[in-house]
Amino acid sequence: MKLDNRIMELIAIGASITANCQPCLKSTIALALESGADKQEIAEAIEVGKRVRRGAGSKMDELVSSLSLTDPLVTPLRNEECACGAATESVN
Repeated sequence: MKLDNRIMELIAIGASITANCQPCLKSTIALALESGADKQEIAEAIEVGKRVRRGAGSKMDELVSSLSLTDPLVTPLRNEECACGAATESVN
């Protein structure tokens, strides 16, 4: 099954919200409209993105609350282990 441009842009709207990327959201809304999505579909995609973002944020909050600074899970990572690039290169 191949997704059409309208569906791809609606997915991108939700992903933009989940990623907290404002420029992406603005761009993908415009592209979704150009691809034939209507305002109701865009509103629904926005709501899905908001639910996913809230769920992910909630789980992160739970993890942060449960961690102890001496927890073995709280260890430095090498850059290649951290997708966001937050780890420093000086850590081996």
